[in-house]
Amino acid sequence: MSAPDALSAFLAGARERIDKALERSLPAPPDAPTILSEAMRYSLFAGGKRLRPILALAAADAVDRSLHREAIRSGDAPSAIDLALPAACALELIHTYSLIHDDLPSMDNDVLRRGRPTLHVVYGEGLAILAADGLQAQAFAVLAQLPDASPAARTVLEHRMMRVVRVIAEAAGPIGMVGGQAIDLQAAGQAGARVTLDAEGVRAMHARKTGALIRASAVSGAIAAGAAEPVIAAVDHFGTDIGLAFQIVDDILDVEGEAATIGKTIGKDADRAKPTYPALFGLDRSRALAADCLDRARQTIADAGLTAGWLVPIAEWVVSRKS
Repeated sequence: MSAPDALSAFLAGARERIDKALERSLPAPPDAPTILSEAMRYSLFAGGKRLRPILALAAADAVDRSLHREAIRSGDAPSAIDLALPAACALELIHTYSLIHDDLPSMDNDVLRRGRPTLHVVYGEGLAILAADGLQAQAFAVLAQLPDASPAARTVLEHRMMRVVRVIAEAAGPIGMVGGQAIDLQAAGQAGARVTLDAEGVRAMHARKTGALIRASAVSGAIAAGAAEPVIAAVDHFGTDIGLAFQIVDDILDVEGEAATIGKTIGKDADRAKPTYPALFGLDRSRALAADCLDRARQTIADAGLTAGWLVPIAEWVVSRKS
């Protein structure tokens, strides 16, 4: 099997595994009101790349292959990917909630997401807010459920998952994604005094708004698999570069992509005069910056001895994607 085919097979298998776990993770009627359950599922199962949960699984797999992991001395310990699956699901639940909020009239006021009408267009703004709130809360309920294991293994797993909870919560909250969104609103003149961002300001905003959750995805997978501290630090650096590359490519696609391919409205950043990489550097320089991120990510993974697995191919996919 060729390398692209092998990557495609891994991505397809990972998405299927994640989607099945996400389906199990959501409360259904009568535990949750029918209309709320439907609204949550409308956005969660609307498609999407599943990049964040896939990164968590890929990081866990790479750590497992590298043998740079803390052993659980128990015959019934789950596999590395099974250990990372709750974090993977939580990350996708949080990511989907953030998209619902981003699309609201008070935020980006978008009517298209993943090729379908946005949630507030279909269900109304009030229920969209509640569905997003429900997805966010359910993410932490999922993280609190540990797999079956012996008492000794369970103690180790509890320690790891407490750390994963903190990593994900910080990435999603005021020092991460929510904080980045607040800066974005200010830069767009939608909150308080308008701020003007220079190149470093744009990088810092996106490191919070987009990069923090991508970075946390890779790190949480490594932690769940029991990675040694130097390996966790390397995965952190890798995730930082991939998060930045993802946002740069997103900015490029907003300029030159096609709505039918991307599945969301294009050109809206320019219409709102938002600070983006193409606006600051132009398209050619933006592509070069994304390529620089990929080069650093490759080197980090090589230096950490994590080349077995899918982290580098996923990074290459992030930079070369067209949607």
